[in-house]
Amino acid sequence: MTTNKPSSGREGGRSLKTRVKSAGKRTMSSALWLGRQLNDPYVARAKTEGYRSRAAFKLLEIDDQYRLLRPGQRIVDLGAAPGGWSQVAAQRVEAVSGGGKVVAVDLLEMEPVSGVDFAVMDFNDETAVPRISAMMGGRADGVMSDMAANATGHKKTDHLRIMGLVELAYEFARGMLAPRGFFLAKVLQGGTEGDLLAALKRDFTLVKHVKPKASRADSSELYVLATGFRGAPPPSGEAGTSPAG
Repeated sequence: MTTNKPSSGREGGRSLKTRVKSAGKRTMSSALWLGRQLNDPYVARAKTEGYRSRAAFKLLEIDDQYRLLRPGQRIVDLGAAPGGWSQVAAQRVEAVSGGGKVVAVDLLEMEPVSGVDFAVMDFNDETAVPRISAMMGGRADGVMSDMAANATGHKKTDHLRIMGLVELAYEFARGMLAPRGFFLAKVLQGGTEGDLLAALKRDFTLVKHVKPKASRADSSELYVLATGFRGAPPPSGEAGTSPAG
């Protein structure tokens, strides 16, 4: 692979773009993906500003618009690796100074993030809610999920897979959220399935789909945002508002 190294991004009044030449056994799709990454301004900003991934800017934009994250809150980040969303949450709830709390969960290991408690676990496991409740000292003010199943290239299959993840995340959120809490999760174009949308509208005061500018224009991803949780039975193992020991 050879690249034309950009300097300030412009030279002689013309925009410079990094070019990726196919080399060896690189497939056309991987070359296109790499070219897109190299020319993505959010990838460059993530490196410059110290975020783990460009996905951090999606949450930053959503939060700037809807003011979800506030100092002192308790937040759960599902499928957190590599940690971009956890970084944003920790900053905005002031977790480093002890003001708020962020618990990140993933099936994969993740490098430590300042102010974030991380656990390798399946959030769908029956022990997950009491374990996370104990880690954060009570219910959560927000449950976030930027999870996506591995893409097959078949739109209907990919939609069904990601909706399966969203439904599991929603069931977890129902057991974990404090009253007035929020739920934010990735879906695909076409939005949230009717049954799940009806359930969200039953459990939250406001439900909408949002697409931040940091989501690529050619991407089918959207986010479902539900705010004003109306409340649910205490999480398993939790008596009142005290977490299980």
